[in-house]
Amino acid sequence: MKADSPEDLEIVSDADDSRPVLIVPYMWIGDFVRGHTVVRVLKQRWPNRPVDMLVTTLCAPLVDYMPGVRAGVVWDLPRGRLALRQQWGLSRQLRARGYGTVLIMPRTWKSAIAPALAGIPERVGFVGEARFGLLNRWRWGERALPRMIDRKASLALPAKAERPPEWPAPQLRVPGEDVIRWRQAQGLGSGPAVALAPGAVGSSKRWTYYAELARMLAEHGIDVWVIGGPNEKAIAAEIVATGGSRVRDLTGHDLRNGILAMAAATLAISNDSGLLHVAAAIGTPTMGIFGPTSPYHWAPLNGLAATIQAKTPLPCQPCHRPVCTRNDHRCMRDIPAAEVLAIAERVLAETRERAAP
Repeated sequence: MKADSPEDLEIVSDADDSRPVLIVPYMWIGDFVRGHTVVRVLKQRWPNRPVDMLVTTLCAPLVDYMPGVRAGVVWDLPRGRLALRQQWGLSRQLRARGYGTVLIMPRTWKSAIAPALAGIPERVGFVGEARFGLLNRWRWGERALPRMIDRKASLALPAKAERPPEWPAPQLRVPGEDVIRWRQAQGLGSGPAVALAPGAVGSSKRWTYYAELARMLAEHGIDVWVIGGPNEKAIAAEIVATGGSRVRDLTGHDLRNGILAMAAATLAISNDSGLLHVAAAIGTPTMGIFGPTSPYHWAPLNGLAATIQAKTPLPCQPCHRPVCTRNDHRCMRDIPAAEVLAIAERVLAETRERAAP
């Protein structure tokens, strides 16, 4: 049983502390959504401390829908180099906000530079990359924790506190009026629709048959939306060409568009990707397709309407490799579109039954 609210966690809270807290999360979309679990744990531990999140321009729209987050500190640091000038600029902004504590999720040296330069009194993180002097509240045993969510959320607990059996699930609350306005702006009407998220970081996580599935759904009278970023434009064009007039390409540069699409959809079908976590955190019935990655380690905490994998496991699963180097991508090719369609129809039927008066 998952902890559905922060109150389900047995954490001794400190209601007298009101200093702001900063979270430095991982900046991939799915990992950023997972970071809301950390927010929920912190709000139980320190109910009167405002919680902010460092965020990139890409992920910034997510903060607007995260209950318990006061603000996002938007700052894009370049990948692959220290960028000391930008670190100094960020540190000045952090210092002005008066944070008392920062939780630094990544193990990298560069992720701890700006908080240290800002002089944040409590800088919490796991030992990694010899960050002596940058962190002053060390945590040990990261590699013994089985999942990324365990490692991240443990930093929000008091030192040496026992990890709970389940963490509170992330939440994204999208106002209904925002969804209505978005559908009107897109000219999508008010009928049911299935959102497909064919993208993923790493080709091995991309299921092979989205175009065929879109065609089958359209033939059953179901509207289909293809959701993703600019990297999914080519596959979206292929899906639209195969699926016909009921299929719409809604990919683009703005993540907010993807968030609103997932909130508006009747059902979401996604690879193991950031949009999988977005849809699940919103509460949209979501089907996740897994091949090279483990659902235990990487599926959303929110729970899925269906977790889809090939019926016959391969000896190389899970490999967690971004590109398949064995078995010609069979972990994804052995999941037929007809099987996914059958599951989707069942989930849609269950959704209609729940919505019926």
